[in-house]
Amino acid sequence: MTDRSWPAGASTGVGSLPGDDFADALRRVLEACPDLPFLPELPCRGPGAGLIGRGAALLAGLAVDLQPSGWRLVDRPGRDLHRARDLLARDLDALQEAAGDYSGPLKVQAAGPWTLAAGLELNRGDKSLADPGARRDVGAALAQGVGDHVAEVRRRVPGAEVLLQLDEPSLPVVLAGRVPTASGFDVLRPIEEHEAEFALHEILVAAGVPGLVHCCAPRAPIALLLRAGARALSLDMAMLSTKDDDELGPAVEGGAGLLLGLVPGIDAPLSAPAATVAPVRALWQRLGFLADDLATTVAVTPSCGLAGASPAYAWAALARCREAAQELAGA
Repeated sequence: MTDRSWPAGASTGVGSLPGDDFADALRRVLEACPDLPFLPELPCRGPGAGLIGRGAALLAGLAVDLQPSGWRLVDRPGRDLHRARDLLARDLDALQEAAGDYSGPLKVQAAGPWTLAAGLELNRGDKSLADPGARRDVGAALAQGVGDHVAEVRRRVPGAEVLLQLDEPSLPVVLAGRVPTASGFDVLRPIEEHEAEFALHEILVAAGVPGLVHCCAPRAPIALLLRAGARALSLDMAMLSTKDDDELGPAVEGGAGLLLGLVPGIDAPLSAPAATVAPVRALWQRLGFLADDLATTVAVTPSCGLAGASPAYAWAALARCREAAQELAGA
């Protein structure tokens, strides 16, 4: 991906989907999102397939285990980590079988370092986010693991132009100091922007491919993500307001691509394509950019992952994303 290089009319998914049949989900993704397919994530298969468990499976040199309170850093890898890593390996086997001859953009997702640090506990029970050394260890292990993961995807699908998406839904609350402690009776201190930026930058560099960051929370730190090296931003359109214009405008002017969530991520009535893209056109006009650049700067996605949707709705939502993207391309 180079600056503003989405194929006109491109659409994709954020990552997660309902169901537990990975091969079927991958086949359907390749059909539903031909311009920008993605490696699906199916959290219904168990904790090792969810955002934190799958992210923990990528940590090189660190061990985790599943506790009643969630995933925890431990001294030795246990069966839960082995299961999570085995699940990921089998997904890559299925990817190679179904898409080994594919050529073109292919998006893979991983939990970002701050969402992962906010979701992993230390051995003593506190969040790893609370410990500066643990934060650094998680970031470094994730950088190496993500780099290895991307290299493996590229080996298995040689024609793929791999894009890395870091999922950071927790980043705004991490920066604001609103992450609860393990006990729930207090909150953790905010993380300084320079530390957050550095960790993200290290992972994006280690991946060795163009990177983007997904944040579906209000007040996504757009400028910070771009300084960290993100080439594109994946944002929920419903969470954007005119307050974000001051950061969005320079981002687009500087060549950043946008993946905008325009279709609800849970079962809901689907608007017609023209109504679906109306907020994007309004944003574009407000920012003062040429309509001709819209279709190659913006790709259409659901507002967030589709794991909480019914299967029928999930596939209908991806179809509506594609129709909306084509509506933009015809503008």
